Amino acid sequence: MIFKHEVVSPLNRGLLSLTYFFYFSLMGVFVSYVGIFLDDKGFSSEQIGILIATVSLARILGPNLWAGLADKTGKLGLILSGGSLLALIIFLPVFYVEQFVAYVFVFAAMMMFWTAILPQLEVSTVYACKDTRKGYGAVRLWGSIGFIVASVIVGFLLDVYSSIIIVIGACVSLFGLFLSTLTISTPNKVSHQHETKKSVLPLLLNKSFIAFLLANTLLQISFGSFYSFFSLYTQQLGYLGWQTGIFMATGVFAEIFIFIYAVRLLKGFTVKRLLMLSLSLTTLRWLMLAFLAHHWWLILLSQVLHAFSFGLTHSASIHYLHQNFSSEFQSRAQAVYASVAFGVGGATGSYFAGIWWQNGANPVMTFVYSAILAGLAFLSVLFMQSKENTPA
Repeated sequence: MIFKHEVVSPLNRGLLSLTYFFYFSLMGVFVSYVGIFLDDKGFSSEQIGILIATVSLARILGPNLWAGLADKTGKLGLILSGGSLLALIIFLPVFYVEQFVAYVFVFAAMMMFWTAILPQLEVSTVYACKDTRKGYGAVRLWGSIGFIVASVIVGFLLDVYSSIIIVIGACVSLFGLFLSTLTISTPNKVSHQHETKKSVLPLLLNKSFIAFLLANTLLQISFGSFYSFFSLYTQQLGYLGWQTGIFMATGVFAEIFIFIYAVRLLKGFTVKRLLMLSLSLTTLRWLMLAFLAHHWWLILLSQVLHAFSFGLTHSASIHYLHQNFSSEFQSRAQAVYASVAFGVGGATGSYFAGIWWQNGANPVMTFVYSAILAGLAFLSVLFMQSKENTPA
């Protein structure tokens, strides 16, 4: 940390917002356009699916590796800055490698350290916002703004420059992330290893938590088609790079409004009800992309539903973890959520999307399969215990 300030101060919440901005600006570049970059390198849709799946698997190792260290040492700040610096350094060879295996290694190694940052950032933010009126969502929405800014700028630049602009944008985001992590204050977590012999395992094996985790995992599997091939899909339909950037930005603009009002929604409705609403609308979203994507305004409408597919689902999920896990298990609970839902789910979704896509010959059924998976996630939520609300 460059200068000292209180964890719960407005200044620290502002710096946490900046960190979210850069963290998710990388997502705005990587998720939105990595398919175009890899396609330009001559890789098939199946190879793209395998590569993105392998990258997603790094989300399993990274968060759990660092979460255990965070819980034992309490050095959240060091893990945040160290993880972001290592992610940047490991990603730099992407400018020189050519072989498929080399891309797999560079992308996966970068992702292992990048995804390790988020659970610690989430824990720090929940702590910093615990006594504020607007809560977690007011800070987290800056991640959405970062996504919008990055995806729109890179979308415009792609109409002028080659796809190398995608990896340049990713490096700029990683460097900004590293600088921002140096400025934030994190909670002085006390190691619990000598204070308790409680195990987190019974909480993880709870039937309601399993249903919760399965629903989030199925949701992320359904996102595989979107994250891997949406930019190629719009390109195939004749849309320009800047239009794809606007499509991506629209979804995240809508997501911002959900983050702003998430606290009110979580006070008025249970997590179970909010997840049921979000997953039903996500099913509709994938069906719209499957059958109505030749109408630009319907793509925009489907992107508005991203507010529910990700924004409300994620806010409700973070609140669920905060409700059901004590402070000593927060990092590990966040890590399990991130690694299983986003790691296993993301990898599985990307792998199967690469098979379903068939080099652009089967886009309709690819998104139909996504809709089916979102529907199964909805059914899984029905098995969750409907817990009374606690302060959001």
